[in-house]
Amino acid sequence: MTSFPRSPPILKAGIVLLDPISFREKRVVVLQYNPDQLSRTLQVQAMSGESGDRSEVLRLKGAPVETFKLEAELDATDQLEFPDQNKSVKDYGIFPQLALLESLISPSSGQLSDMESILGDGMVEIMPMEAPLALFVWSVQRVAPVRVTEFSITEEAFDTQLNPIRAKVSLSLRVLTISDFGFGHKGSDYFMAYLKNKEFLAKKAGGNINKLGSVRLL
Repeated sequence: MTSFPRSPPILKAGIVLLDPISFREKRVVVLQYNPDQLSRTLQVQAMSGESGDRSEVLRLKGAPVETFKLEAELDATDQLEFPDQNKSVKDYGIFPQLALLESLISPSSGQLSDMESILGDGMVEIMPMEAPLALFVWSVQRVAPVRVTEFSITEEAFDTQLNPIRAKVSLSLRVLTISDFGFGHKGSDYFMAYLKNKEFLAKKAGGNINKLGSVRLL
């Protein structure tokens, strides 16, 4: 598929996986097509509820709980037009891309084997398996540490070997904050950078009070 020659380059959205110990890049999950829609919800973390202490009405416990929801499309139709140049797609369809996405929420076979070995040695108390730190990247202005909270796949078309060749993946990603990491954790640095960039962008919006016109403030 060719694009208009003067069209500007388009950044791809995706998820970067970092090693939870060294925080070096382990893997990059790039979405084949940027989703047409990104849904965001922010749940306020207020000290007082509807019936709370009135002296606490303006106090916040922490950053809001922010959640991204998106639907990504995977399609091997274009690659299948040139099977000699896309042998992996010819042999497996989009199975590799789906497997890569599913690795976001699944421990590796190696981790499971290691845990079984530890249990076999008689160790009762062991630390749960640690997943990579995921950074959701949507433009240079939005890079946030996240956890996958919902994941669903709808496979819509298959080749003659029943390899999926078209699918939709729905993802729900919760932004991890200082409350999740605690200060001193590398993940908190990524969240603070994300928060500071929001503050930087808010200043770009201006907000001159004189533009309120005839509104009177007490």
